[in-house]
Amino acid sequence: MFKKLKVLLLFLPVALHGQIYFPNNESTQVQTTKNQAFTNCKVYTGNGQLLENATILVSDGIIKAVGQNLSVPKNYLVEDLQGLSVYPSFIDIYSNFGISKPNSNYRNSPVYDLPAKGFYWNDNIKAHQQAVSLFNFDSERAESFLKNGFSTVVTHQRDGIVRGTGAAISLLLENSAKRILNPKSATFYSFDRSVAAIQSYPSSLMGSIALLRQFYNDAIWAKNNGIQDADLQAFNEQLSLPKIFEVRDHQSALRALKLHQEFGFQTIVKTSGTDYLILDDLKKTQSAVITSLAFPEAYDVSDANLANQIDFSDLLYWNQAPANAASLAKNNIPFAFTLADLKKTDEFRANVQKAILYGLSPDKALEALTTTPAKLVGLDSKMGSIAVGKQANFIVANGPLFTPETVWYETYTQGVPYVLADRKQIDIRGTYKLSMNNQEFTVKITGTTAAAQSEVTDLAGVKYNSKLSYSRDRLQLLLKPADSLTTNFNRLSANVVNAENIAGTAVLLDNKTVPFTLQKTAAAEKATPEKAPKPYEVLPARFPNGAYGLANKATKEDLLFKNATVWTNEKEGILVQTDVLVSNGKIKAVGKNLAAGTAKVIDATGKHLTSGIIDEHSHIAISSGVNEAGHNSSAEVSIQDVVDATDLNIYLNLSGGVTTSQLLHGSANPIGGKSAIIKLKWGENAANLLFPNQPGFIKFALGENVKQSNWGIQNPSRYPQSRMGVEQTFAYYFDKAVAYKKEWADYRASKSKGLAPRKDAELETLVEILDGKRFITCHSYVQSEILMLMNLAEKYNFRVNTFTHILEGYKVADEMKKHGAAASTFSDWWAYKFEVNDAIPYNGALMHKQGVLVGFNSDDAEMSRRLNQEAAKAVKYGGVSEEDAWKFVTLNPAKMLHIDDRVGSIKVGKDADLVLWSENPLSVYAKAEKTLIDGTIYFDREQAEKLRLQMHADKGKIFSQLLEEKNKGMITIPPKKTEPKHYHCDTLEP
Repeated sequence: MFKKLKVLLLFLPVALHGQIYFPNNESTQVQTTKNQAFTNCKVYTGNGQLLENATILVSDGIIKAVGQNLSVPKNYLVEDLQGLSVYPSFIDIYSNFGISKPNSNYRNSPVYDLPAKGFYWNDNIKAHQQAVSLFNFDSERAESFLKNGFSTVVTHQRDGIVRGTGAAISLLLENSAKRILNPKSATFYSFDRSVAAIQSYPSSLMGSIALLRQFYNDAIWAKNNGIQDADLQAFNEQLSLPKIFEVRDHQSALRALKLHQEFGFQTIVKTSGTDYLILDDLKKTQSAVITSLAFPEAYDVSDANLANQIDFSDLLYWNQAPANAASLAKNNIPFAFTLADLKKTDEFRANVQKAILYGLSPDKALEALTTTPAKLVGLDSKMGSIAVGKQANFIVANGPLFTPETVWYETYTQGVPYVLADRKQIDIRGTYKLSMNNQEFTVKITGTTAAAQSEVTDLAGVKYNSKLSYSRDRLQLLLKPADSLTTNFNRLSANVVNAENIAGTAVLLDNKTVPFTLQKTAAAEKATPEKAPKPYEVLPARFPNGAYGLANKATKEDLLFKNATVWTNEKEGILVQTDVLVSNGKIKAVGKNLAAGTAKVIDATGKHLTSGIIDEHSHIAISSGVNEAGHNSSAEVSIQDVVDATDLNIYLNLSGGVTTSQLLHGSANPIGGKSAIIKLKWGENAANLLFPNQPGFIKFALGENVKQSNWGIQNPSRYPQSRMGVEQTFAYYFDKAVAYKKEWADYRASKSKGLAPRKDAELETLVEILDGKRFITCHSYVQSEILMLMNLAEKYNFRVNTFTHILEGYKVADEMKKHGAAASTFSDWWAYKFEVNDAIPYNGALMHKQGVLVGFNSDDAEMSRRLNQEAAKAVKYGGVSEEDAWKFVTLNPAKMLHIDDRVGSIKVGKDADLVLWSENPLSVYAKAEKTLIDGTIYFDREQAEKLRLQMHADKGKIFSQLLEEKNKGMITIPPKKTEPKHYHCDTLEP
């Protein structure tokens, strides 16, 4: 109410000067002048200029002139700012202002067809959705933005994967057509399901990526072939709009950028504030960032036992996040701030100040709130700076904008002020003598003009309870003795005209009205300047940024291993006292008395050198879901899209001699997703982990998991429900693939070239299997199903590459040999569920003796770092020779993965993926001392100890900082333990 009154009083002279001679149909609204002149101010234009003693001329909400020595036209209302500072007001381009979150439509059973027709087949895709049609102005929330200096937002429905368009909204409190600045300012995307979606697909991050990729391909197809679909058409119409992609972490930022680069889209990523971990990638892609101002809360680490449960990466995030914006600025990466992730909007100013404390310049902070967001969404012709032709959107303050002591007075939106503090209010701070009802008191008024506080004592020094309210030069004081039991107060009120002598009336406890006076006896005490806060030491980012992260990425070296026992896995067998020379990432020579040249010499006397262990079946290093369980076939998804380069299991596997792993989709559906073969290059990003030019693999599955007998009531109605149904599922999809292949062949052979077939990523993958370009790794247990799939494969003229688990493989080894299938099994797992009741520890040895290519896999993050011991079990159970047993975890899985020409043995020309063991690698006492990939040492046992000690030292530094935060009275939260997620074949995301 008071704020609107201020507006009315400010423009009253103009309203009286000119008579309204036309009908006024909006008589309840405040009438404001169209012409305003703001004089005698410091103008920070936002374009790097400071204009001293300047004037801003505004007409109908638009800046008509700005500069020094401007003459003010006669019909302008003059507002003398008396040397105050004027800055451009702020823009938040990532908001859901005025748009309600949709209701949840979660269902426990799968839905495949949508009731609404004419839209895309998946209801996480809402390209047709327009924020402007969902928008309802929220005055209360608008005020929270205005209080923080914002005059404009771009709002959208923050839900779903493709979210449609966002609208640029002016935060005018009056009901005005001027609010909607641009109904279509940008398009919005994420990897997160819509809460309103009724379909169970996608249920994983890789599913979301696959869905987006299919949607983009469908949009191209629709555009070229005139397909009628509301979402596809809307997307094609929106191609020229900025694309803003929300992600949860820095790795998903890279995923979003990579996906959009595939289709030639430039993308703005809205991040979680860990951009400092991907600065080089952001520079390479020339991507802009909308970054979070929500910093992690400090932990209470006073209990040492609880404190040690906090993950090191979480501690580093707390320490490093405040310097994120400074890192972006230093690397010349354009970025904008958003309030989107703040729990309370009143944290905004303090968090900007914190970013400045940690190295961000005030100019860059202003840029991130004004010119950059305006430019990113094409609003820079209307706002973002104080310039002719732009909206009169600015903040009036009494000093540098981002210092704690600066008072912000008004936020102007199109020339309309929102008052934060009355800049004309009389300063009443000081000490007064209060005379009232024949009594005298001492009143000390402290605080700020905008938030004054009172201390009251009588002449005897007895303290009184008091509460002071002071606004618009209206003083109100509540007063009663501190020891009084009454709930009533003496109520004093006065209009302040002169701060030296204040007179008013008081209503006493007995409701009697008497006059009172406040006579100033002393000026306000000058506040002792607070010491400028100092930032804590920011620890450098690591590769990756957590436990055992490297200060610098590992680098390739030329090395000579001298006098080792070398397990070649070749016809030479095991060579004693032999040298191996590594150069430029390859094995250059194997022999005795090799010359080192410039290579670093490693004394391997008494030690064993082997090729690196290869885990054919692993689920480590996968982000946000190992299963895409939404459909019974998910051949379109790929683990390559969701490799997690930060998973500590990579390092732990290196410590056990593993150098290569195939990351497989789970076994929730008969046809799973495409795999990723990675080299465990600790410290590199996900793209650099991928095995170069890797052959294509896909996960199939049989048995209990795919027919959902282990799922309880979750998804109880998804087909198939029986082993017979599993077989029919395969037949159905391969029939579709055969028809799809023929459809494309007919189209390509056709001279008329009519309507092109739709590119279907799922069927494209199955056609690759039919064409022998993609290979199957099949989760299996029971002999009947193993035989079934081999028969079905032969019907469609392809082969099953590898049966994994295959614990009844010993029963059908002759048929597997005939079919040409390999076996990747466990050494001695059995009886952990019904369909493995017939498993025996001799399974691997029996299949090996039958001539089947056999390997041992882990399928487990713990077992994977002890695969050398698993190989040893083949010697115990079945009498396999040591050399052949070692091949179970090295050369044989390399052959299964069709990469044995590059890895799996020690041979000149192969990749230098090597492990130096303290003794025979099949011994339970053997330790991997060094693990190399492509000639680079990614694990060194001595270095590991140094990394551990450094991590504990850095933890100690951060604990000290957190304790200091608590001692300063800052809010802290209890320690929380981040449990690492270990995926298995049957793991489903919640």
